[in-house]
Amino acid sequence: MQNFVEELRWRGMLQDIMPGTEEQLMKEVTTAYVGIDPTADSLHIGHLCGIMMLRHLQRCGHKPIALLGGATGMIGDPSGKSAERNLLTEETLRHNVEAIRKQLEHFLDFNSTAPNAAELVNNYDWMKDYTFLDFARNIGKLITVNYMMAKDSVKKRFNGEFNCGMSFTEFTYQLLQGYDYVYLNSHKNCKLQMGGSDQWGNITTGTELIKKITGNEAYALTCPLITKADGKKFGKTEQGNIWLSKDYTSPYRFYQFWLNVSDDDAKRYIKIFTSLTREEIEALIAEHDQAPHLRVLQKRLAQEVTIMVHSQEDYDAAVEASNILFGKATKEALERLDEQTFLQVFEGVQQFSIPRAELQAGIAPLDLLAEKTQIFPSKGEARKMILANGFSMNKEKLTDPQTPIDTRALINDKYILFQKGKKDYFLVIAD
Repeated sequence: MQNFVEELRWRGMLQDIMPGTEEQLMKEVTTAYVGIDPTADSLHIGHLCGIMMLRHLQRCGHKPIALLGGATGMIGDPSGKSAERNLLTEETLRHNVEAIRKQLEHFLDFNSTAPNAAELVNNYDWMKDYTFLDFARNIGKLITVNYMMAKDSVKKRFNGEFNCGMSFTEFTYQLLQGYDYVYLNSHKNCKLQMGGSDQWGNITTGTELIKKITGNEAYALTCPLITKADGKKFGKTEQGNIWLSKDYTSPYRFYQFWLNVSDDDAKRYIKIFTSLTREEIEALIAEHDQAPHLRVLQKRLAQEVTIMVHSQEDYDAAVEASNILFGKATKEALERLDEQTFLQVFEGVQQFSIPRAELQAGIAPLDLLAEKTQIFPSKGEARKMILANGFSMNKEKLTDPQTPIDTRALINDKYILFQKGKKDYFLVIAD
C-alpha cells in the first residue's frame, strides 16, 4: 500500500480530513466510496476530481466503491444549488445509471480478482423498499433539525448566498446520503466517504449516524472544489459543460479544452486529472517553464486525459484535427473528419452557401470565388492569387483558374474549404 492521503496532498486534492483517517488508511486495505448523482446519462469533467480520487485510491492499494444515487438522484442534492432541481423518473434514472457505469470502467478496475477490485452500487437497491415511516423512526429520530440546519449547504439556501428556501424533499437529502454511508459501512465494511468540499456536511452526517447506530469506525475526507486560475467555475465553456460522452462533447473539443488551459491551471490540473508520478510531473513543469510558448504541459495534459476518457485512436484523431488549422494537413486528413468535428475545427471561419445544383454542372473557379461568394472582391484578384500559387482548395493548391469546380470537390458531400495564404480560411456549403 502507498500513502493515499499523501498522494492526495501533493496533488492538491485534499481539503478536509477527519482525524484518524490517514492512520486508518495506513493500517489496512480500506474500502472508500464517492457518490455520484445520475442526473444525466453522462458524467462531465466536474465529476472528474471525485472519480480521480477513487482511481488514486485503487492505485494506492485500497478498494473503491462508486455509488450511483438512483434514489437520492430522485430528490436532488441542495449543496451549491440556488434552486430546486427537477425530479427524474425511474426510467430515466435507470438509463443514466447504465450509461455512467460504462464510463466509470475507463477509470477503475472492476474486473480484477484482487481484493481491491472496484465495485459499483446503486442506492436505489436498498432504498426502494424502505418506507417513509421506517426511515423516520430509525434514521430521522437520530439527527436533530438544529444539527441539519447548521450545515453550510442548508444555511446558504435560507440566508446569505442563495436566500431562496428549501423544500422538505431536499432538506431530507443529507439524511438519505448519511444512510448510504450507514448501509455501506454495515454491508461492505466501508470506512471512508470522499467527495467535494461542498459535501462535507452531508458526509459528516453519515459518520454521525454510524456512530449512533453501530458505533463502527467511519472517516471522511474531501477535495477542494476545482476552479480556474481566474476564480471562474472549472469545466464551463460558452458551449456549456465538457462531457465525457462523445455524443455531447466530441473528442476534438474535449482535447481542445485541456490544450487551451492557462499555464497556472495546467500545473494544477496535471496533478489532479492524470496518474503521472510526482517525478514525471515535476520534470514536465520544469521543461514547460524553460519554453512556455511550446505548451509542453498543456499538450501532455490533453494527451493523458483524452486517452483516459476516450481512447488512443480518439486522441490521435483529435491531434490530427487540431493540426489542420495550423499544420500541413492533407485533403485525406480533411476527409477523415466526421462532420461534427469538421464543423468544430472550422467554427468561426467565414462561410458562404451556394445551391448544390449549381455544382452539379460545375462552376468556373473565378465565378465561384468572386461572384457566387465574396472570398475575393474581383475575378482579377482571384486569378492573380491562384497563379501566384497562394490559394488552396481542400488543402491542395488550386493552380488552374479555368477548370470547373463540381460536386467531386465536396468534403462530407457538403463542404469545400478554401484557404488564402496560411491563415485565412473560407467554408463554402452546398445546400
